Amino acid sequence: MTAIVQSRGIVTDYFDVESFFTPEQRAIRDAVRQWVETRVKPIIDDYAQRAECPTHLIPEMAQLGVFGPFIPEEYGGAGLDYITYGLIMQEIEAGDSGIRSIASVQSSLVMYPIWKFGSEEQRQKYLPRLARGELMGCFGLTEPNHGSNPAGMETYFYEEGDYYVVTGRKMWISNAPFADIAIVWAKDPEGKVRGLILERGMEGFSTPEIHRKWSLRASATGELVMDRVRVPKENLLPGVVGLKGPLSCLNSARYGIAWGAIGAAIDCYKTAVQYSLERTQFGKPIAAFQLTQKKLAEMLTEITKAQLLALRLGQLMNEGRATPQQISMAKRNNVAMALEVARTARQILGGMGITGDYPIMRHMMNLESVITYEGTHEVHLLITGQDITGISAFV
Repeated sequence: MTAIVQSRGIVTDYFDVESFFTPEQRAIRDAVRQWVETRVKPIIDDYAQRAECPTHLIPEMAQLGVFGPFIPEEYGGAGLDYITYGLIMQEIEAGDSGIRSIASVQSSLVMYPIWKFGSEEQRQKYLPRLARGELMGCFGLTEPNHGSNPAGMETYFYEEGDYYVVTGRKMWISNAPFADIAIVWAKDPEGKVRGLILERGMEGFSTPEIHRKWSLRASATGELVMDRVRVPKENLLPGVVGLKGPLSCLNSARYGIAWGAIGAAIDCYKTAVQYSLERTQFGKPIAAFQLTQKKLAEMLTEITKAQLLALRLGQLMNEGRATPQQISMAKRNNVAMALEVARTARQILGGMGITGDYPIMRHMMNLESVITYEGTHEVHLLITGQDITGISAFV
């Protein structure tokens, strides 16, 4: 059995999903995979152990084209389709969820709203520099008192001459400690939610880092603190009013997560297969035992189902027919799948599974955050329930 696996490699695409990808999609996927193998995986455990974000990788990520790949070329993006975007997220998260978060936030939560809801001047000013990694951004929606209920946000702004004055706090913001700009969602005097572009250096605007995390340790997480920040009026996103603005951004991010989680699951699965073939107990590799094979077979089955779900969702995204509810189902299913695969893989490795010599425990801790952010596991369940019944269980 070991010889067979070594000759053909560890199979992770059991239903030949790759046959649906174009040569360009495969080439881009392979380029990102190679970068992750050579630049991320050799260093990521050390950065996670030290709870430090490897920001030196950002220029390389920009050169690789992972920032806003679906943004039109006229604004600095690559004009790629959504399946390609998904494959990019999958390969980066095989390295680490935190590194994928850097790309996901920059693409779906910063560049996307400027592209979709910004003025032409804002697009020209920010998007090319964001694509090149010359500017890094973050997204401020969640607050200390309002996570799953963004409608309750307390951050507000009012008009004062040529400026809007913004006051409030945002919490659990990826990229915040090093971001140059922030897309902040706040209520106007009429209680309507609007988006504004804040820039580092504006008086009263700070981004303190959150420390002592057990998860996403190689990702920089912080707060956005706004104490009467004066924002030029031209920094208001003119193209959207209401929660549909930030929620549409989250749909793009959740789509990327649905693919990204598969990458983490595959990395754990491959590690478990290889270990089970090499680890000997009672005179034979543990891969020869029925319960180990049961675990591996179930892991690959769930990964395969997630791959098919992501592929079909990507096709619908490319056709402009994917619904927020379909995105919620895919995000919820695939992250839960990846977390279970990580836990099962850790069991196969036994005590070695908790060490930094293997990526499993790091993936598992990261996925404990991924299953909560961009909409919790339970919220996505209720989104599906409402779609089935027509009855909201939120209120």
